[in-house]
Amino acid sequence: MSEFENVPAASSVPADQRTMALVAHLLGIFTGFIGALVIWLINKDDASKAFVTDQAKEALNFQITVAIAMFVCIILTFVVIGVFLAPIVGLLSLVFSIIAAVKANNGEAYRYPFALRLIK
Repeated sequence: MSEFENVPAASSVPADQRTMALVAHLLGIFTGFIGALVIWLINKDDASKAFVTDQAKEALNFQITVAIAMFVCIILTFVVIGVFLAPIVGLLSLVFSIIAAVKANNGEAYRYPFALRLIK
């Protein structure tokens, strides 16, 4: 069973769904996992918005992963290594969120490479 099973092909994704998916990915930069959570909760029961639901869920999983990584960095600050890891985690979050937003705006389902799939 493919993880892209319920996601429509890139050419058939309406512009409003691509925009909502873009917003779900970009909100992670500013609001952490809250923005993607709100978009996912609003759209999860609507079968016609499968692309938005899928991408919001993906953004939510990634932002939860980033939050866990930042928490670990805070703990590791006591042994100094967290001071160096936190900016790297922040930069990777920014870069991957922008890449995901561009892909979602093109109608392509994006999968983050380092995300824990906690929400299925």
